[in-house]
Amino acid sequence: PGCTTAIRAAAAAPRPVPAGRPARIAVVQPGVVPGAAQRFDRQERLTAGLAGRGAELVVWGESSVGFDLAARPDLAGRLAALSRRTGAELLVNVDARRRGRPGISKTSVLVGASGPAGPRYDKMRLVPFGEYVPARSLLGWATSVGRAAGEDRHPGTRQVVMETSGGVRAGPLVCFETAFPDLSRRLARAGAGLVVAQSSTSTFQQSWAPAQHASLAAVRAAESGRPVVHATLTGVSAVFDASGRPVGPRLGTDRRTTGLYEVRPASGSTAYVRFGDWAVYAAVVWLAVAGGVVAVRRVRGRGDR
Repeated sequence: PGCTTAIRAAAAAPRPVPAGRPARIAVVQPGVVPGAAQRFDRQERLTAGLAGRGAELVVWGESSVGFDLAARPDLAGRLAALSRRTGAELLVNVDARRRGRPGISKTSVLVGASGPAGPRYDKMRLVPFGEYVPARSLLGWATSVGRAAGEDRHPGTRQVVMETSGGVRAGPLVCFETAFPDLSRRLARAGAGLVVAQSSTSTFQQSWAPAQHASLAAVRAAESGRPVVHATLTGVSAVFDASGRPVGPRLGTDRRTTGLYEVRPASGSTAYVRFGDWAVYAAVVWLAVAGGVVAVRRVRGRGDR
């Protein structure tokens, strides 16, 4: 009876449904490259190789563009030319001081045949010490003993859904943000058909971290009911369908290449998208109640002796 109830509950649970036709999405992984200009050049060459292969969206990783595109119209023009050559829009990530505003932000930008267009997304959840130093007036000394951020990045204030000319509605996340399930949930509720995660992982090449980071994308996909494209500079890049199953091969840390994947956007809700973190809160309450019961029994047991 218990198994039957569980099966019926699973069958009745809300789940995503396919939304429109499959989309062909490419990932560009340039590998470890010293210098922003050299990285841009290699990504440009790799992207040019996608011409004629039917890609609709090409995704570059986190910090893939180390220059403000408004201050470098030559680079914006090269990206637009790539879009025209490949027939695809490019989702890049700018890690640079932007003209007209103070400080540095990590910004996802969609570039089409005419140049940057649509809403931009500034990374909202930054890595403590890696991208900013909490209470810098007290903890700023950390920059002298490690690789802590010499200058704080500025966080964004809102999430966005970007729509390509082909109708693909993509919600961007940047690196560390894939560790937070509420962000992909909000994107699903805002109408994103898929989630695109742009990451770097270049400082963790010789460890388990790149593969573990990619696995977070699979969890976010299963929770939100949205495919997740996890594009990195240096691997591991991977794509997962709306159930968290892998789509095509992973690109390991030893690869300097592109990957082309057929991804089916989704709509509708999973239980998590609809109800949020109630299961976690319920588990915490249950543990607190169970712990209280055990404590009371022990106290009573001592009193009976």
